[in-house]
Amino acid sequence: MEENKTEKDRLIRGTAMDGKVRAFAVRTTQVVEELRRRHDTYPTTTAALGRTVTAAAMMGAMLKGEERLSIQVKGDGPIGQIAADANAKGEVRGTVTNPHVQLPSNSKGKLDVAGAVGTTGFIHVTKDLGLKDPYRGSVPLISGELGEDFTYYFALSEQTPSAVGLGVLVDTDSSVIVAGGFIIQLLPGLSDPEIDAIEHAVSQLPPVTSLLDQGLELEEMLRWILPDVKVLDEMDIIFSCNCSWERVERTLISLGKDELIQLRDEDKETEVVCDFCNEVYTFGQQELDDLIAKTEQDN
Repeated sequence: MEENKTEKDRLIRGTAMDGKVRAFAVRTTQVVEELRRRHDTYPTTTAALGRTVTAAAMMGAMLKGEERLSIQVKGDGPIGQIAADANAKGEVRGTVTNPHVQLPSNSKGKLDVAGAVGTTGFIHVTKDLGLKDPYRGSVPLISGELGEDFTYYFALSEQTPSAVGLGVLVDTDSSVIVAGGFIIQLLPGLSDPEIDAIEHAVSQLPPVTSLLDQGLELEEMLRWILPDVKVLDEMDIIFSCNCSWERVERTLISLGKDELIQLRDEDKETEVVCDFCNEVYTFGQQELDDLIAKTEQDN
């Protein structure tokens, strides 16, 4: 559906079953398409990076204020490492080591995300909660499909039984048709029959991409699983990178005077490319001379 490509990315958060279930649903189509364009990812890589960034967006929505988190998916597959950052304001970004990985479809005729990510490795989550030390949690990959892997992360690292659904649908021209996902979290107080009902509903849910491509709203998708869900709030999800000329300058200055002199003398220009957004920062000889002067002032 063409209109999905222009619909704004958004996230909703709600509760169900008298507050004993917490639910998140998100559309990330625009963000994932932006990442595809910036990193020139091939379809299988687009799906893997998109699923990770979608999970990051929802996990960011669990934070408060200025808190933020970063996710690293390190598998033994050909795409290498996937990295994603998110905060409580709906700002996300992501990158992948090898964007040009495309594999044959898997046995279900779908993009082979597990083959690209690998089935041996880890998910690392780091949360900056404004405390002295950041929170770090790590779990092994169990499937490489990422939805199951993040489900395992919540159960093992955060002791919160959860169901995580993630999906990215790629068009024949490699652009993103739809992307999104959901997280359902079971809180204390649920009875066994209630838990069984949720698990059954999740197992019967069509793929996230099918629902979004049919034009279902996020609220409707959650109601497939939780008929009594109450939406508490929503927010826009946007691609945002915090790189800047000043940050790159500080990075170059940290190399030290001798290294900067070598860069200046070897090349007429030095290019620094941001891993997350592929923005290129070009420093000519005059700019490098200015940085060398700053290192001398600092000393």
